[in-house]
Amino acid sequence: MAGYGLPNEYHLSFVLQESLKSKGHNIEVINGSVSGSTSSGGLNRAEWTLSEPGIDLMILGLGANDMLRGIEPNETKNNLEKIIQISQKKNIDIILAGMIAPNSYGPKYKKKFDKIFSDLSKQYKLELIPFLLDGVAAKSEFNLSDGIHPNHKGIIIISKKLEKLILKKL
Repeated sequence: MAGYGLPNEYHLSFVLQESLKSKGHNIEVINGSVSGSTSSGGLNRAEWTLSEPGIDLMILGLGANDMLRGIEPNETKNNLEKIIQISQKKNIDIILAGMIAPNSYGPKYKKKFDKIFSDLSKQYKLELIPFLLDGVAAKSEFNLSDGIHPNHKGIIIISKKLEKLILKKL
């Protein structure tokens, strides 16, 4: 979400806002992400970041860096849950953007990690994107040369997915 390796005009927040604007929607999209951030880092920033006036909706897309670092899924889930609770106390709606772990972490880790997002969406009745990178992950034409981070074409795919959900909430 932070736009790793991309010029600003290709960051998800910019692409999404421009697309919404081109369709006549006056919606400001703020990029509150930090490249490489874990759910713990997001939790540390949540209270003050979400205290800005006028925030109606948050796309919560943390967890991928936790998984890449092998952080215990229960820790990730607890951090995300606390962020959700902070957001709900501030009456900020949430779209939860899920991730999935690769099989290389083993079946036990994968099962625990992959359940985080569906469990939280059910528990807190949140709109869920089961896998934010669906249609982008593992496709070289949609990723930077590192094979992990989306390129501009990948960002457009993700942006369209988010736009549909945002417009449903209007």
